[in-house]
Amino acid sequence: MSPIMLENLIPGLIALFTIAMIIYSIRVFTSKNIADATLAVDALTVDLLVILVLIAYYYRSTFLLIGVIPLATWIFILDLIVARYLEKGGGK
Repeated sequence: MSPIMLENLIPGLIALFTIAMIIYSIRVFTSKNIADATLAVDALTVDLLVILVLIAYYYRSTFLLIGVIPLATWIFILDLIVARYLEKGGGK
């Protein structure tokens, strides 16, 4: 992907991410169960990871990727904790 293409693509992606963030946030705060809320947080985080990776690629900086790894680890740990909670019957 060329830098000029990314230069035009990133503002559009940020706008789409903003709209998605609003929708995901509504889903998190209005969900009736923990599985729906966790799914919305997962989707929000994955979108944020993609945006961060594209920005790091655009600026050709590996230092911008430092924030991606803890964020991905955090969402993975959140999924494990919620799965364990649901497995023990906590979601009923």
